[in-house]
Amino acid sequence: MSRYQLAVGGILAALAAVLVRTVAGPSGLGWYLTAWVLFASAVWLARRVPEHRLGPLVVAGGIVLAATGLAAPPSNSTDSFRYVWDGRVQAAGVSPYDHPPSAPELAGLRDGWLFPADCAARYPLPDGGCTRINRPTEPTIYPPVAQGYFLLVHWLSPEGSRHKALQVGGWVMAVLALVALCRVAGARRAAYWAWCPAVPVEAVNNAHVDMLGVLLVVLAFCAVGAGRARGALLGAAIAAKLLPATALPGALSGVLAGGLTGGGVWRRMAVTVVPAALVVGLSYLPYVLASGGSVLGYLPGYLEEERYDGGGGRYAVLRLVLPDSWAPYAAVAALGLIALFVLRYGDPDRPWRGALLVSGSLLLLFTPGYSWYALLVVALVAMDGRWEWLGAALAGAVAYAAGPGSQFYAAAALAVLIGWAARLRHRADGRAVRPPSARIPVRTEHTEHPDSDHREGTVAGAGQDAAEPAVQPGRGRGARRGGAA
Repeated sequence: MSRYQLAVGGILAALAAVLVRTVAGPSGLGWYLTAWVLFASAVWLARRVPEHRLGPLVVAGGIVLAATGLAAPPSNSTDSFRYVWDGRVQAAGVSPYDHPPSAPELAGLRDGWLFPADCAARYPLPDGGCTRINRPTEPTIYPPVAQGYFLLVHWLSPEGSRHKALQVGGWVMAVLALVALCRVAGARRAAYWAWCPAVPVEAVNNAHVDMLGVLLVVLAFCAVGAGRARGALLGAAIAAKLLPATALPGALSGVLAGGLTGGGVWRRMAVTVVPAALVVGLSYLPYVLASGGSVLGYLPGYLEEERYDGGGGRYAVLRLVLPDSWAPYAAVAALGLIALFVLRYGDPDRPWRGALLVSGSLLLLFTPGYSWYALLVVALVAMDGRWEWLGAALAGAVAYAAGPGSQFYAAAALAVLIGWAARLRHRADGRAVRPPSARIPVRTEHTEHPDSDHREGTVAGAGQDAAEPAVQPGRGRGARRGGAA
């Protein structure tokens, strides 16, 4: 074992200890920031470790680091209490969209754990009681696939342990995502997921259901030519947590490269969008039949509460350069243009790249105050290697712990712009020194399977140069796995 492997292993051991302290001790931003410093140090030093020797460190380190989230109850989120309640309500044969936890109709489902007698630091109820469930006077906000997950946890875990079962479920999904990322992108890039402090804290310790959506997106992108299966998995991800909808433009990267003419364009769009829409619609159907229009739950109220109408700490970066009243419209317009850019110029052989651009841009434009929203961005960074987008995840964590602050998201946006400019210069320098014979030949004609968007007969992925070959799922050992190049 080389000294670099030992050094990375030592840093990961220190990172594990800091993460345990982060989730088990009194909440404090300092410990979490320390974890990020150790994470960055491990990734930087891992550049000295050969790929074939790095794999065990990434996988074993990822498994152990994710498990640190199991060391204590949720450290800074109460969402998992709502998950347990929604599972219990469904097991009783009631739609979770029909009544809020405070409703008298559900009083028979209350217990001393979710509705304790001691109301210190608990959420008050209209009848004078209290609960651990946040927003107890509002119906659930979570989509139907998430509700199915909550019900499954209720069925599989014994009474009294469902809280820990949700954390174990988050750990299992984080490890499955790690294995998939190693396969599609290689160990070096997968380290961005395996060692990132956001995974044990948000996916495991706080047991956020966002992890389910992230896993489904990763599985959808594991096979570039999966066709209908990819669309169905993306639809399931959207029906687990709506945010994965930002991955859809990535799945359709480059579909508008030749305009809207031609049957192949519409066929490729249909192969992805139709299965996704069917999965979303079918997953909602049982709840629509039971609850009608109330299946939206608390979503409209949440958007108003979080001030996405232009107030609060939203649109923090845009509000540095625009009037507050313009910021919401500018954010929507900018995100739409970015999605169109991906549809026109995106690389169909690397759909995760377009998905990262759209999902990361959403965080920087809308500046949400919840750190777990960035789990999808962390996974997409691990697929694509553009590490500068991790700044959006760190900015969200700091904003969640320390309150709204435009400077955090502004710094993250600046890091993304610097990374983009550096890559443009790197590619320009590479083309300048490359002899004409080494440049990419013109794309050859390809055939297109009616049920797939996989293109055959290509020399390299669309829109890439010879210095950056496509990473193909299932061929990780032969693919380039540079971290930041």
